[in-house]
Amino acid sequence: MGDGLPFLDIIFFAMVAAFLILRLRSVLGRRTGNERDRPDPFSPKPEAENDADNVVALPQRAKQAADLEDAPPGSVAAGLTQIKLADSSFEEKYFANGSRAAFEMIVEAFARGDREALRPLLANEVYDRFAGAIDSREARKETLETRLIALNAADITEARMNGPLAEVTVEFVSEQVNLTRNAAGEVIDGDPDEVETVVDIWTFRRDTRSDDPNWLLAATRTPN
Repeated sequence: MGDGLPFLDIIFFAMVAAFLILRLRSVLGRRTGNERDRPDPFSPKPEAENDADNVVALPQRAKQAADLEDAPPGSVAAGLTQIKLADSSFEEKYFANGSRAAFEMIVEAFARGDREALRPLLANEVYDRFAGAIDSREARKETLETRLIALNAADITEARMNGPLAEVTVEFVSEQVNLTRNAAGEVIDGDPDEVETVVDIWTFRRDTRSDDPNWLLAATRTPN
């Protein structure tokens, strides 16, 4: 009898340990491999995920094909319809909201020199240019201050399928305060009291073969 008590104690403590592990898992959750380190500005909000509008039924795809035939070749409408046919999850309203959020995130991260925040939002070639500009700024011991006062417009001006790549170009019109300071903190460019209207034309790209819904900034330019 005496020899059996330690064995019962071991069983008891093993049961307690198993219970605690299960409780911790229920509270903390388990990694599934699908978690994102950073929020995706282009993903629909959680409450919209089960919206019936997100389900692309066969009649809707037939209508999209008909719309593509009716749209003028090379038009924005034709390009957007091509993207919808290639990617059933594409929704203009989510993309529009996402592009505005991405614009603000990228502008602010570039001003801070935050390469880590920029990396998941930019295609490689654009990231290299942005990182190079930040490197040059830091080498001169300068700092950029950007205040985004208002984002007045974010209009889709181009849309197309380039093979499996969906590309959408957005023209952003914003009001900003931009100034550059030297190592001593003196303003060497810009005016802290001047609000300027800035027009940026950005092209976002996504591989429709990928499960990743994120769009990357693939090109930037200003109006001619």
